[in-house]
Amino acid sequence: MRFMIIIKASADSEAGVMPSQELLTAMGNYNEELVKAGVMLAGEGLHPSSKGARVRFSGEQRSVIDGPFIETKELIAGFWLWKVKSREEAIEWVKRCPNPMPGTEAVIEIRQVFEAEDFGAEFTPELREQEERVWEQAKKN
Repeated sequence: MRFMIIIKASADSEAGVMPSQELLTAMGNYNEELVKAGVMLAGEGLHPSSKGARVRFSGEQRSVIDGPFIETKELIAGFWLWKVKSREEAIEWVKRCPNPMPGTEAVIEIRQVFEAEDFGAEFTPELREQEERVWEQAKKN
């Protein structure tokens, strides 16, 4: 099972305040532990929403909204992609994480990633083949 672990933004992360050397060290050690356990597939921090944009879809129309975005509690400051045996295992790993937003209350959200078999019959053999081709090409990039 794959899970996306979402680190929610804080006022500091949205203001572009960079983590301390102490936090970078603690997170580096934690990431190393995740990799050694075969859990971590990917993980990155994100720039503040002031450097981002959203594209709103309304029928065939598209509109671009530049950041920053207001609701800090709904924004993402970083993520991991993990492969674990269960939701409970993901929770146990998150509970071991250093506080990503020292000095404030932090929230880390855990969301399961869809797998091909979750889509049922609508995900035809042709669509599965296309997805495999796309990912193989992506790996080469």
